[in-house]
Amino acid sequence: MNEDLLFNEAPGGPPRYSPLTDKPVQYLTVSDRDGRVIGYVWANDEDDAAGWEVRTAGGDEAFNKGARWARKLHDAKARGIAPTAALAEMTQESDPTRSSHVVPGSLTEAPNADVIRRLANPT
Repeated sequence: MNEDLLFNEAPGGPPRYSPLTDKPVQYLTVSDRDGRVIGYVWANDEDDAAGWEVRTAGGDEAFNKGARWARKLHDAKARGIAPTAALAEMTQESDPTRSSHVVPGSLTEAPNADVIRRLANPT
């Protein structure tokens, strides 16, 4: 009972974009049907990185609606699509009548993903 536990990462599992990059990212703002921002989806092709950042201030509702956007990223990676192409797809397929959608014209660039994390959840 005094031995350290060793965890070895098992190969396999679904493909995922890297959650980390210190390079510039493109991002989209996502809002609910009432126009409240629930989070941001970001991407960087150079590091094959992308992520969904939920606004915790939006509570459980934002978290639940945000699962759709994380799933879209997972699906895009599984199809071999570049991260910024996934953002373009999300923009094209967005429907403002759904429970959450991309805010039209919101595609923006930021210096890195940490900026988006702070935007979603300022301290």
